[in-house]
Amino acid sequence: MSDDHTHVQDFFTARAAAWDSRFPDDGPAYAAGVSDMGLGAGDRVLDAGCGTGRALPSLRAAVGPSGTVIGADLTPAMLQAASRAGRDQDGALLLADVTALPLRSECLDAVFAAGLVAHLPEPSENLRELARVVRPGGTLALFHPIGRAALAARQGRQLTPGDLRAEANLGPLLARSGWRMTSYVDEPGYFLALAVRE
Repeated sequence: MSDDHTHVQDFFTARAAAWDSRFPDDGPAYAAGVSDMGLGAGDRVLDAGCGTGRALPSLRAAVGPSGTVIGADLTPAMLQAASRAGRDQDGALLLADVTALPLRSECLDAVFAAGLVAHLPEPSENLRELARVVRPGGTLALFHPIGRAALAARQGRQLTPGDLRAEANLGPLLARSGWRMTSYVDEPGYFLALAVRE
């Protein structure tokens, strides 16, 4: 495991138990993000970097009992918290690195990723790995339950022109990684960039 991964794992391990209670009002934003993906009954979807599985109930509702929902995360403590919250009822929990997924190529219809981009060690390469597991025409949703400016303010930092999630940076980044960005919303309480697998 790289130093990057160890750092990410340590960060989230320390916060796993209290994660949901820290952000109790994010539920409706997650539901809206999943809804905007346009999933259908029977679809196969991955929550990449699922954390405590907050998106899994909405993803399960969107794809129905015939669909497949997988939540993958690098941090065992996050998956344990997801299990304790009963979210393993909504999807299969997979201890895995989203930069090297143990999944067949083109086996999924969609990937949902909340707050993931900032934690990717090699964003272009890592987004290409997400593209690998999605069929052509499938969907990627890069989501955050808070907009870029509000998140920066919460973290006591300034938004910089180099921010990966800025529309001017994210579109070309996705294009280099096998995706075409189809919509971009950055509001105080909601961030969602949708892309289609080329």
